[in-house]
Amino acid sequence: MSTFLYRLGRFAYRRKWAVIGAWLAVLLTVAVAALGLIKPFSSSTTIPGTEAQRTLDVMEKEFPTGGTHATGKIVFRAPDGQTITAGKPAEAITVVTRDAGRAPGVAGVTAPSVQVGTVSADSRTGIAEITFDAEKADKILEATKQALERSAAEARAAGLTVELGGDAFGPKVTVLGPMEAVGILIALGILIFVFRTLRGAIIPVATALVGVAIGVLGLMAMTSVVTMDSTSIILAVMLGLAVGIDYALLIVSRHQTQVRHGMDPEESAGLATGTAGGAVVFAGATVVIALSALAVVNMPFLTVMGLGAALTVVVSVLIAVTLLPAVLGLMGKSIATSTVPVLRRSAERAQRRAGGGRPSVGQRWAAATARRRWLVVVTCVLGLGLMAAPAADLQLGLGGGPDPQSSAGRAQKLVDDGFGPGYSGTLIVLAQGESKTTTLATANDFATQVKDLQGVASVSPPVPAASGHAALVSITPSSGPESEATTNLLSEIRERRGGIEEQTGTDLNVTGSTAVNIDVANKLSGALPVYCLLVMGLALLLLMVVFRAVAVPLKAALGFLLSLGASLGALVAVFQWGWLSDLLGITQTGPVLSFLPMLLVGILFGLAMDYEVFLVSRMREEYKHGRPPTEAMVRGFGHSSQVVAAAALIMIAVFGSFIFAELQVIKGMGFALAIGVLLDAFVVRMTLVPAVMAILGHKAWWLPRFLHRWLPNVEIEGERLTHPGPAPHQPTALPPQHASAADATASLDAK
Repeated sequence: MSTFLYRLGRFAYRRKWAVIGAWLAVLLTVAVAALGLIKPFSSSTTIPGTEAQRTLDVMEKEFPTGGTHATGKIVFRAPDGQTITAGKPAEAITVVTRDAGRAPGVAGVTAPSVQVGTVSADSRTGIAEITFDAEKADKILEATKQALERSAAEARAAGLTVELGGDAFGPKVTVLGPMEAVGILIALGILIFVFRTLRGAIIPVATALVGVAIGVLGLMAMTSVVTMDSTSIILAVMLGLAVGIDYALLIVSRHQTQVRHGMDPEESAGLATGTAGGAVVFAGATVVIALSALAVVNMPFLTVMGLGAALTVVVSVLIAVTLLPAVLGLMGKSIATSTVPVLRRSAERAQRRAGGGRPSVGQRWAAATARRRWLVVVTCVLGLGLMAAPAADLQLGLGGGPDPQSSAGRAQKLVDDGFGPGYSGTLIVLAQGESKTTTLATANDFATQVKDLQGVASVSPPVPAASGHAALVSITPSSGPESEATTNLLSEIRERRGGIEEQTGTDLNVTGSTAVNIDVANKLSGALPVYCLLVMGLALLLLMVVFRAVAVPLKAALGFLLSLGASLGALVAVFQWGWLSDLLGITQTGPVLSFLPMLLVGILFGLAMDYEVFLVSRMREEYKHGRPPTEAMVRGFGHSSQVVAAAALIMIAVFGSFIFAELQVIKGMGFALAIGVLLDAFVVRMTLVPAVMAILGHKAWWLPRFLHRWLPNVEIEGERLTHPGPAPHQPTALPPQHASAADATASLDAK
């Protein structure tokens, strides 16, 4: 493979304008396709195989709604001693609902009513339901919202507390906001520090943005045939930026070093693509495997998220091995120099230090961890284990509602205070039977039984379907949708139905948004072990092919489990317990979004294997060249540690910038991935891995003979390119600048 990538890199370098033109044509094509085919995003989720989803499908047939429209609500609260059903508050509400119904883009407004249950028991709180002409909340015109805000202001002037709520007034989703731009600027600063040249630093960011644009526009075009949530686009942007910059960093760093040492730029571009590009291809493959495997959960929205992000990663890899060498062709020898005096002097000092015979910081760190290998292993394992402790209290749920400080959040607070926390999490029981009389009677009997259950606030009379073969019973819990008490109530309702179903021959099934989300959490919890085994099994096989060893892939997987546990622990401590929430701008705490741990496993495992490939491939390269195992580890770590550290910092900056997004799910994803990369890169890969490699010695590279015959030799280090002859089996003489590094580790291999 390295030979193919070498030729591909040289071809792209020589035919730079053709390659750049081809990618621009691809970008233009997907842009035109996106503009012509894009459909509105959908926040609805289907969960095949769950009771709640099956029941919803039946309800759509038995109780048709006659079309879908975006909805919202105006929540009114009367002052102390007054009610919204009489006097001035009632008059003000009548005027407001009339004016709101006349607003442009509003199909209709239903005033608060005692009969339909939109007036609280104390008559102080009422809800006016708004129906919009638009089908989706993101299609509601800003002028419509402003007109409704003016209507609400009129009611406030009359002494009422008024807030606008519902999906229509939720946070606006933006793909790239100010904080995300800050993350990109931080990444650019890190690249300038690494390359000591502004031109070299801009290249990875520019190519990554091209990859993100192509991936995201392609996903937008696919909305014409696939139901897609806006979160899928944001996840693709998040991952595309992070891996796109990192993959380019690895290749450009090697190319720049080779050009500075006098290599012809075209040869260097080919060699960098054949060696570092091989690591990029296999690192990208592990990410794609982890993301694509989300399809095994059999939840369409999660499958779309995974495949959409995987598509963006594939584009980033292709750009790294084709467009990037072409752009390097535009730079020529100037990639090694800088016109900025400060950067030029900094690069010259770095070169003098590298040629002065003194080991690099990375080599000294690796040698230090090797000398104290057992202490390092014990400290890392215990530290990550302590961080993972809060994960034992992990609670999965709907994942936060609207921001409490927004109008939608304040509206929800008024509803909870006036109607009870269970009002927004109604459980719906669907009774189905052949006999119309029996079906309705069974629904009545079941409603009578469940209203006395602990945790039930109210039960509505059954509503029969037009066919007469189905009836609905609405059960309002006394606890909120995310509480454990509501989960227990759902379980008890489902347990109570068995006897009635047998006696009457009527099916009783429970659904509603709360039931759907509880079923999702349960299904995800059951699928998580299977998913982990599948992803880790496939990735271990891939790493075994890459490194032709057994211990290295096993060590990589076990290290990932440590960083995953610590990341989940941090997620629970911050988003569930509220630690550091004010510092991070997190306005609400509660159960972790049900599918977030699954996403974290998929994404973080792929990224963790990226760093494993980047670091250990250089160690294996040194070992194959005849170095003793610990010396090979130290030298390999010294070659790649600076690049890996920079790559990790870039990912942390990109992911961390999403912590300040408005949507709670994006905040959680950004935080979990940022802390996960921090722990995995700096604690596991750059501290624990060198210590374990020093402990294993030659055993790290052991492979059974039968696997030697069966496994293909993909040779990602590019040995055939850098050492055309047979690989040396004895240590070779070290160049003078590396002699001290070898002396520092010679005694370690004897231990």
